[in-house]
Amino acid sequence: MTKLYGELAIENNKLERFENRTQTRKYDINFTCPEFTCVCPKSGFPDFATIYIHYIPKKWCIELKSLKLYINSFRDKKIFHEDVTNDILNDLSKLLEPHYLEIKSEFTVRGNIKTVVTAKFGSK
Repeated sequence: MTKLYGELAIENNKLERFENRTQTRKYDINFTCPEFTCVCPKSGFPDFATIYIHYIPKKWCIELKSLKLYINSFRDKKIFHEDVTNDILNDLSKLLEPHYLEIKSEFTVRGNIKTVVTAKFGSK
């Protein structure tokens, strides 16, 4: 069966960056990704989360379409909540080399437990 264009876009995506045009001052960039999904590696059930990305750029900023497709690439991935958060932090910190980066993953309640994982890179 032929893959749909969205599936191909996610599959072929590479995170992209562009040069920060205001490197003379520190400033904050915040993104909210409210439709994050992945798969629980223990049960196979879907997990849903809101991913919060906060960073203070140095030389590089993230290109938003590539970020969207990157976030969507987790949809069918079997991965623990902690690994989601740390994988995103590792990938973005490697790409952007920011002053500061914080990833907060707020997963929806499952079995009466709400999971929130926060990982940080650098300093403010």
